[in-house]
Parts: sequence; C-alpha cells; structure tokens
Amino acid sequence: EVQNYFGMYGMYGYAPQQQEQEVEGSGSGIIVGKNDDELLIATNYHVVEGADTLSVAFTDGNAVEASVKGFDEERDLAVVSVSLDDVEDDTMDAEVIELSPIAKIGSSDDLKVGEQVVAIGNALGYGQSVTTGIVSAKNRRMDSDNNTVTDGSDDSSDGVNLIQTDAAINPGNSGGALLNMEGEVVGINSAKLASTEVEGMGYAIAISDVTDILQNLMNETSRDKLDDSEHGVLGIKGYSVSSEAVQMY
Repeated sequence: EVQNYFGMYGMYGYAPQQQEQEVEGSGSGIIVGKNDDELLIATNYHVVEGADTLSVAFTDGNAVEASVKGFDEERDLAVVSVSLDDVEDDTMDAEVIELSPIAKIGSSDDLKVGEQVVAIGNALGYGQSVTTGIVSAKNRRMDSDNNTVTDGSDDSSDGVNLIQTDAAINPGNSGGALLNMEGEVVGINSAKLASTEVEGMGYAIAISDVTDILQNLMNETSRDKLDDSEHGVLGIKGYSVSSEAVQMY
C-alpha cells in the first residue's frame, strides 16, 4: 500500500488516500533438483509470497516462467520449478546444468564458529553477487517478532536453526546459497539485522535442519494461481430457519 498524494482537499484540509500498487521483487535461489521435466530451485517463502507471476533468471540473463512447487511458511522455505522445455540450450551450457545440475549439499552441523563462508545472491536485484565472511555463531533462532533468540535449543521459538555470519546479506540475497570452502551449501541466506548501530549480522537457515523438508517440497505438485471466477466452492447454502422447524428439530 502507498500513499496517494494527489488526492482532494477536504473541509479539514489535505487527506492523502491509501492505494495499492503492484511492484516487482527479487530474490535468489539454489538449484537443488532436476527430473525429466523440470529444474527444482530452493528459495525463501518470503521471496515468492503473494506473487502473481514468477520468473527465474539464470546467470546468462535469460529468464523463464516458473511456478511454486511447494512451500513451508513457518520455516520460510519454498521450492519453485522451471520447465526444462523453456530453458534454452545456451542457458543450459552456461549453467553447466547437464554436467552438474544440482548444488552439493553440505552439513551445517559440522560447521565451526570462525569458519570461512561465501554468500551468493542477487543483491538489490542487480544480478549475481558474492560476499564472504565467517560463521559468527550457530544455533540462532528468530521468534515471531523477528527478535534473535540466542539459544537454538529453545523449542518455544519459531522457525529453524540459523547460522549467523558477517558475510554481507542484502535485499535480493534471500534464498541464495551460503557455501563453505568446499563449495557445499551449508545454509540458505534468509535475513539480516538492519540498524544504524548494527553491522555484520546476517542469518542463513541451517541446511541440515531443512534437507528433509526441501525434499518433501520438491515432490509436491505445482499449483497454478486461479482467477477468482475459477476458485472452488464448498457447495453449502444457508437458509433462514422457521419457528416450526426450530420446534421440530
């Protein structure tokens, strides 16, 4: 929602109106699977949340239409699919998809504080970007108010375990890979703590905590968004009840 500053003056002065405006968002993703028909890409749920249309742009700049395969809102995870028929041969070659289609998944459990990591993403939507840093802390969580919970063993906090890193994670990096020095995915970049007095506090979803969840999401059936006229209905109608019916039943 945005303010409309071209509204009319009323008897009590200027009264701006609220308007809805369609905007474009961007994020990052990790190719985590490939079958006979499609590429499967992991990202954050908040990257695809509320999107009317979705496209995936590869590193060569070619973009293709995509659809949501499955999502887990609580854990901020989603898997989107791209039809292989829509991916051009040049893009296939550029992405080395035929040789190495799937990102190598590592173990976030084996990470040590101080270990070097690399965050790959799409900072500010400008295209692929890479930042580097270290693992600052493990077993962080965020509660429903986006406050960091330092004890990851506290099951009362929401979501999954997070890796804290000082590698720069900026808007557009969400859903991208946090890699160890073996090139293995150890986290999915998810959030940062932004404040004038805070620097170098980014968070990635620990990959070992969500591997099974991603596998389940990859096996779901893609769903197309329907127009309101095509939505299903329950088929129940309500009627006023007469006093005779009340007495009878």
